[in-house]
Amino acid sequence: MKYARLTKEQFDELHPEFANFLATQSIDKKEWDEIKVNKPEVAEQELDVFSDLIWEGVLARAEYMEHFAKAYIFLFECTETQVHSIVLKAQDDTVDFLTKEGLQWLSDNMFTDNVEIKMGKKEFGDQRSESIFSLIQQGAFLSDGHLYKQIKTIIES
Repeated sequence: MKYARLTKEQFDELHPEFANFLATQSIDKKEWDEIKVNKPEVAEQELDVFSDLIWEGVLARAEYMEHFAKAYIFLFECTETQVHSIVLKAQDDTVDFLTKEGLQWLSDNMFTDNVEIKMGKKEFGDQRSESIFSLIQQGAFLSDGHLYKQIKTIIES
């Protein structure tokens, strides 16, 4: 398995896709039920292969990601070859970006010495999907990129 197995909730959401996946292997519901009972290791392999296929699709389409921590906000733009980052760091130890008040504080202090802003970029090499998955495992989530674009526009103007 290259990534991580989908959760039960994710499998439930993707039930039609999983049924199609099994159908491409000529496995109908009756046969799948038998495999789960009589060959659980084969069922596990099928779940893992399907999970990797889903992850590959999601990761290939990933463009923007965000990761919020107590004193930091990490914003990412994922191009074909690079990940660009904007990191916002609160210089005030009492600020918590995981709260509504912390985000209001950021809005009020964005262009003061209370917020450190760093921009960077890193080459993916041939590991784009793996690099994005690693960010997800560290707490990042896919986003529409609105916040990244907004901050980038403000910084560059």
